[in-house]
Amino acid sequence: MITVIIQGDSLMYKHLLITIIFSIAIALVGCSEETAPAPATQFIQPIDVAEVLSKPVQSWHTYTTRIESPEEVALMPRISGVIEHIAFQEGDTVAKGDLLFQLDNRPFVAAVASLEAQVVSAQAALAQAKSEAKRADRLAERKAISTEQTESRKSTLRQREAQVSALQAQLEIAMLDVEFTSIRSPINGVISRANITKGNNIIAGQSILTSIVSNKKMYAYFDIDERTWNKSFSKVTTESKQQVVMQKVGQKGFSHTGHINFIDNQINASTGTLRVRAVFENIDHEIRAGSFARIKLAANAITEQIIIPSKAIGTDLKNRFVLVVGENNILQYKLVEVGERYGKLRAITSGLSKGDIIAVNGPARVGPGMPIAPHNVVIESDGIAFTLNAIDSNNLLAKR
Repeated sequence: MITVIIQGDSLMYKHLLITIIFSIAIALVGCSEETAPAPATQFIQPIDVAEVLSKPVQSWHTYTTRIESPEEVALMPRISGVIEHIAFQEGDTVAKGDLLFQLDNRPFVAAVASLEAQVVSAQAALAQAKSEAKRADRLAERKAISTEQTESRKSTLRQREAQVSALQAQLEIAMLDVEFTSIRSPINGVISRANITKGNNIIAGQSILTSIVSNKKMYAYFDIDERTWNKSFSKVTTESKQQVVMQKVGQKGFSHTGHINFIDNQINASTGTLRVRAVFENIDHEIRAGSFARIKLAANAITEQIIIPSKAIGTDLKNRFVLVVGENNILQYKLVEVGERYGKLRAITSGLSKGDIIAVNGPARVGPGMPIAPHNVVIESDGIAFTLNAIDSNNLLAKR
């Protein structure tokens, strides 16, 4: 603080006071300008960046399907009767020929016994007719019997022969009926529950006793549109055993491998699709008929494509773009076209080139034209199958 004491002529002293105050004010302003702080330095955002990958890849096509068994039987009886015994445990694996149901066979055994007796009687009558026919021939040679009597005895012989044949046929049918009282499995597979239980009467060709499905192999039918087939699979045949992979509901990876073993002989004119079937070995019985599944089928052509993380791709209205590191570490906007997805990675069909450096996390915190402080990282691709040859047999497409 400055104190000024003035004495004497008041007007002169007033002018002097104003001059002193003005000088002091200028001095204070000068001091304040000299001590003012310098402006703050601009902050540059650190960002993870990586060089794009270039990989040989195959285009994958995905289809949905229901698993079917190659053999499925709705078991029905060949004869009517009463169930006497059920010889299987519901849900068990059964072999062809295993006894499943036993019917009361007593009426059928009695029918066989009756027919056997009739056959014996008919055979005795046939033997007599043969003897009389031979005697008639001898008598006819000596003219001791008329021609009419000879023909009558021969006619009787033919009737007895026919009677024996008819009774033997009936006996065979009756014996088959006895055999059919033991209802056996016609295929190897897994049996369902018994729809009709012990003591109930069943009707031949109508009553469904249970169902059996084979479980060694499983089929998956799916439809490929005509354009895709002609573009990617036109040279595929059943002999080439084109490989496919399958994912069941609730699974993360495509852990089941199979191949195409049937291609329909014509395009469906109504839908413009071709019906194709893949077969899967079911050694461990993990695949059940009727289950929902996804099928992946790889195109035969292998092409070299740019691979980047899916999170590096931004969306601008209808466009897809990627932020590329340019000169002076300034981000640039690049339009891209995306291809197949491979786990957390994505193929880029156009817009990027080998050697490009991109912002790995996309436009999450940065935008085009921004300077950045790059932090170099590597795009992880281990364990991801880009082609059929790269599929790991223990973890098929687990990261796709």
